Amino acid sequence: MSATWLFLIVLALAVAGYVVGRGRALASAGGDSRHLHSLPNYYGINAALFVLVPSLLLLAIWLIVQPVVIESNVQGMIPADSYTGSGELSLIMSDVRRVAEGLNLAVTQGVMSNEAVAGLNADATNIRERLGEVGVALGSDVGPSTLAAAQEYRSQSGTGLWVRNILVLIIAVAGLALAISRTNKEFRARNTVETVVLLLLIGAASIAILTTLGIVLSLIFNTVEFFKLYPAADFFFGLNWAPSFSGRGGASELGVLPLFWGTLYISLIALAVAVPIGLFAAIYLSEYASPLVRGVAKPLLEVLAGIPTIVYGLFALLTVGPLLVSVFGDGGLLGVGWMGGGTAVMTAGLVMGIMLIPFVSALSDDIINAVPQAMRDGSLGLGATHSETIRQVVLPAALPGIVGAVLLAASRAIGETMIVVLGAGAAARLSMNPFEAMTTVTAKIVSQLTGDADFASPEALVAFALGMTLFVITLALNFLALWIVRKYREQYE
Repeated sequence: MSATWLFLIVLALAVAGYVVGRGRALASAGGDSRHLHSLPNYYGINAALFVLVPSLLLLAIWLIVQPVVIESNVQGMIPADSYTGSGELSLIMSDVRRVAEGLNLAVTQGVMSNEAVAGLNADATNIRERLGEVGVALGSDVGPSTLAAAQEYRSQSGTGLWVRNILVLIIAVAGLALAISRTNKEFRARNTVETVVLLLLIGAASIAILTTLGIVLSLIFNTVEFFKLYPAADFFFGLNWAPSFSGRGGASELGVLPLFWGTLYISLIALAVAVPIGLFAAIYLSEYASPLVRGVAKPLLEVLAGIPTIVYGLFALLTVGPLLVSVFGDGGLLGVGWMGGGTAVMTAGLVMGIMLIPFVSALSDDIINAVPQAMRDGSLGLGATHSETIRQVVLPAALPGIVGAVLLAASRAIGETMIVVLGAGAAARLSMNPFEAMTTVTAKIVSQLTGDADFASPEALVAFALGMTLFVITLALNFLALWIVRKYREQYE
C-alpha cells in the first residue's frame, strides 16, 4: 500500500470519526444540543483530529527516517576498496537506489517475479539491459555488490512499508476509539480542539524558523570544510577565479573578488533602472492617475513580475544584447567599438532592472497609499501645491517603506541567476567597463555544483562558501535598512 492510499484510508477514518463523534455527543445530550458543553461540530472535529494528527505525524516521520536508516544499513555492503571518497560512495548508493526502484517497477509491471528478482546474479545477467526494458536507465553496469545492496535495500524497504502501514492504521484506529470513548455532553470539546489547532499553528510557524536554521547550518558546516582545504585569505582577497576540475591544469585559484564585483556592478545597474522608474510609476499611480487609468495600468505593470526569469534571459540574449552591439559595438551606430559581444554587464543590468520595476512600484505604491490623508490635507491647507506635498510630506513619510522596497529589489538582483547566465556571460573579471562580459556569485554557485569535481573537493565546496558569504552580505544589508527605517520613523512618532 502506497503512502497515498494510506493517507486516503486515514482521511476516511477521520470523516467517520467526525460523523460518529458528533452523533455520539448529541445522543448523550438526548438530541438537544443546548445540553452540550460545546457545539456538536466540535465533538466531530475532536474525533477527526485524534485520527489525523498522530497518524499523519507518524507517517511523515516515517517517510523521512526510513530511507536514511535503510541507506545507513545498506552502505556496509559496499566494499571499501570500490570507492575512494564520500563522493564516489554517494554515486554508488544512487545506483543502488535506482536498481532497487527498477526491480520494484519490474515486479509491478509483471516483467519479473519476486522469486526471479531474489535469484538475480550480476555475473550471469545483464541487469542494466533488463531494467532498461522497464524504463530505468543506469549510467554503468551493475556489479555484484551493487545488486546485492539493491536487493537488501528493496527487502528492507518492503518490510518497512508493511510495518509503517500497520502502525499508522493502529494509531488512527486507537485515536478514533479514544476520542469516541471520551465524547459525552460534559466533555470540553471546544477547548481541546482549540488547543490542538493552536499547537498545529505553532508547528506551522516553526517550519520557517527550522528551515532557515537548517539552511544556515548546512552553509556553515560545508563552508568550514572548504576552508580546511583552501586558505581563507586567498578566497576573500584573491583577484583571479580559475577552478581546475581535472587537476591537470594546475591548482585552482578561487578568489571571490571578481565574482562579487560582477554581482555588485550588475545589481547597481539594475537598481539604477528599476528604482527611478518604479518609484515614479508608483507616485503617478497613487497621486495623479485617475481610477480608470490606475485600474488598467497597475495590473499591466505587475504582469512583469509574473514573467519567468528564463524569458528575461532570452530577451537579454536575443534582443537587448544585439541592440546594444548595434549601438556601441564595432561598426555600430555610434562607432565607438566599446562592445564586442551581446553578453555584457549592461545587457544583464538593463534587463534585470526591467524585471525589478514591479517590485519597486507595487510596494512603493502600497506604502504611499498608506500615508494618512490628513497629512496631505494639512499640507494643501497650508498653501502647498500638489507636487510640493508629494515631495515634502508624502515621500518623507513613506521613506521607510520605500527603503524596504528598494532592499527587496536589491536582494532579488543579487540572487538572480538566469538573466546573468544568458545576458552577462561567464567571465570572472575585474573591470570598470560595463560593456564587457562578467559573471556573478549565483551563476558560479550553479556551475560549481554541476561540474565534474568530487563533492568533497574545494571546487565543489566553494559553492557553499560563496553562498555563506552572500548570505552574510545580504544580512548586513537588512540590518542597514532596518537602521534607516528606525531612524526616519522617529521623526513621525
